[in-house]
Amino acid sequence: MTEAGTLYLCPTPLGNLEDMTFRAVRVLKEAAAIAAEDTRHTRNLLNHFDIHARLISYHEHNKAERGPEIIDQLLLGESIALVSDAGMPGISDPGVDLVRLAIANDIPVVPLPGPNAALTALIASGMDTTLFTFVGFLPKTTKHRRQLLEKLANYPYTLVFYEAPHRVRATLEELTTSFGDRQAVAARELTKKFEEFVRGSLYTLRQHFSENQPRGEFTLIVEGNPDNEAQNQPAAALSTPDIVQAVQVLIQQGVNKKDAIREVASQNGLPKRQVYQAVLTDSLVL
Repeated sequence: MTEAGTLYLCPTPLGNLEDMTFRAVRVLKEAAAIAAEDTRHTRNLLNHFDIHARLISYHEHNKAERGPEIIDQLLLGESIALVSDAGMPGISDPGVDLVRLAIANDIPVVPLPGPNAALTALIASGMDTTLFTFVGFLPKTTKHRRQLLEKLANYPYTLVFYEAPHRVRATLEELTTSFGDRQAVAARELTKKFEEFVRGSLYTLRQHFSENQPRGEFTLIVEGNPDNEAQNQPAAALSTPDIVQAVQVLIQQGVNKKDAIREVASQNGLPKRQVYQAVLTDSLVL
């Protein structure tokens, strides 16, 4: 009885080819075949590392047919490496379906560590990383997007989205409508020459990208619901200048800005996002 081969999950660089690991290069060289979303894109990567393995086209539109064919090859003892166009296979791509088929057929699945856009953006965002929810791409239909955003609106955890450049403006508008004006970061062109992090709030991001054409693939990091109870309370009659002054007083007393914002929000029954936004728009608060 032939022993089954191994399905290797090989991350590939988001952009900078120096992020390719030694182990990933070795596995790709030793694999009997490489299953790839876009064989032309992957061939450029393989040529750079002098890898000459056979390529198999495996993507969203042919996975139902091609998946079982790959499983058959694995059952014959061939080891196959699965790659996505960039980053971790199985995240927001059909790799997850091939993994399920392999597991159902008792085929070993070995993941390799490597680049991932969501985590790369998150750790540099400055947002809370203690607990976070990866959402990925929102559903295509308006109805399903709204239903999902309605559920996510009360999540207290940092939210991570993927978005294509032509959809960024519309998505930021939908997020603002569903969540209100929360802290947010847009990360684009990660690890590439024009890598950029745009930090602020959902409102300021909308302003920025209304004036600047979105380019490259985006990861959006959005603050979770900061305080359900505070949001459900009527806002205290405190003006923006009063909010800023209260934060300034605490900072002058030696309290760091983050704690000062939290304290002013708590003392006045305000959502933290409202205090943060007031401070963000006032250049006097350092």
